[in-house]
Amino acid sequence: MTVLTPTPTAVASAPAASLTAGKLPQWAPWALLGGSLAVSAAVFGVAAIGTSLADFNIAGTVIIGLLLYMVLITVISSIVESRRKAVDRLMTALVATAFLIALLPLISLLWTVVSNGIERFDAEFFSYSMRNVIGDGGGIVHAIWGTLLITLTATVIAVPIGLMTSIYLVEYGRGKIAKAITFFVDVMTGIPSIVAGLFIYAVFALIFKPGISMGIMGALALAVLMTPVVVRGSEELLKIVPNELREASYALGVPKWLTILKVVLPTSIAGITTSVMLAISRVIGETAPLLLTAGFTQSLNTNIFNGQMMTLPVFAYNQYMNQGTNPDASLARAWAAALTLILIVMVLNLLARLVAKLFAPKTSGR
Repeated sequence: MTVLTPTPTAVASAPAASLTAGKLPQWAPWALLGGSLAVSAAVFGVAAIGTSLADFNIAGTVIIGLLLYMVLITVISSIVESRRKAVDRLMTALVATAFLIALLPLISLLWTVVSNGIERFDAEFFSYSMRNVIGDGGGIVHAIWGTLLITLTATVIAVPIGLMTSIYLVEYGRGKIAKAITFFVDVMTGIPSIVAGLFIYAVFALIFKPGISMGIMGALALAVLMTPVVVRGSEELLKIVPNELREASYALGVPKWLTILKVVLPTSIAGITTSVMLAISRVIGETAPLLLTAGFTQSLNTNIFNGQMMTLPVFAYNQYMNQGTNPDASLARAWAAALTLILIVMVLNLLARLVAKLFAPKTSGR
């Protein structure tokens, strides 16, 4: 009597076959998505017969196609695979759809700004101010300098104050004082930007004279808005530094202030840099407080302690509201200023990532 024993190849392939049985191929979800969108496009295409191509409902096509895909993937997956896998695929489709819905406004915004602002991206636009310009021409060199100087001054004021406050709350703060500081920081996080501008304007009007406008006033107004963002962001990052690092430093006899300086801050420097960049991005596009404090001018002014200063958000607002003799030229300058502001924020974020990468603690010996 001969006994048949399974070969090693057959034994190895049996578990693989059991794992892959009852599973949709990788191309199936994409095929269902494409087919659903094609069916939806055909339905809306039939409804749009006799009209122009511009009347085709793209949004409706995408929405109906996605809904049809969710129904099909759920039903087919429950038949071929299992009910649990079908629910998993349905939730994956819902999450992906939510991501696309959140991404569409950003893409639309970027496309609108780039398509309208690229027209004035020339040498004259970045080398001239608006002094004595009424119609065509002119540039934003005065607004770029104003934005950079005011934002830099606000950062120099807000970051040390916010970082030291967060260090106090995490490392030293206990009891009612720390709770009160946390409460007021949370309140400051939610105040409207115009309130910060009114506060700074009122203080300088009492000290000097009503109607005064200077670049330093705008920097202080932005610093009021930046400080709570830096505090809350840095506080959370300092909290996640492992206590074992602090205890090891204390065990070696290192004082607390030096432990914070040499251990805690270097460990969280990457996250703190990101927090600072979020605060800068939060205020660099503010218009209302700068209208009250820094004012606006058509000439270049690099002295933040004397005279009014123009910034990019105020420049875009002013060009849109006061279009002058050539509305098309004013609108083109406004869109180009908005695009320039977006590019500045992007460059600052890239620099922040580079700084965080260079100064972050090394986790390996390579």
